Amino acid sequence: MSRYATYPGPEGELFLAVDDDGRVLRVHFVDVDGALPVEPGWEEDADALTNMSHQLDEYFAGTRTDFDLELAPHGTPFQLEVWEQLRAIPYGETISYGQLADRVGRPGAARAVGSANGQNPIAIIVPCHRVIGADGSLTGFGGGLPWKRWLLQREQPQGSLIA
Repeated sequence: MSRYATYPGPEGELFLAVDDDGRVLRVHFVDVDGALPVEPGWEEDADALTNMSHQLDEYFAGTRTDFDLELAPHGTPFQLEVWEQLRAIPYGETISYGQLADRVGRPGAARAVGSANGQNPIAIIVPCHRVIGADGSLTGFGGGLPWKRWLLQREQPQGSLIA
């Protein structure tokens, strides 16, 4: 049985979920649409999410740059490949959708990559926020641009700004 809980993030509430084996299924921005994406048979159990919550606390405090969690995202083979490449973007760095398309071996498929990026079920931990427009602009984000800006600023050295 999968377990879920909400988490008070710095820019709004997050929905967290793990499977029976404690692997991360979801990190969802609740405040965007107010919905908790609970599936049938899931049980609310904050204790089951203690490790993930603790790591998010450290990340938001600026003391963690990488997550040590087992993930279990559900998606198409293409989506899974894109999400794996997202995890390879180092903390504090950004890439464009075109660069991400190149990394998955699909040059010119920036829109398809953008769509897969937008379907990422494990936000923050699978850092889709690190993908920006080719011109350096902040583009759409499931949690909204204020969240994206906050996350990118959190990852920058002190004094650096993200537009």
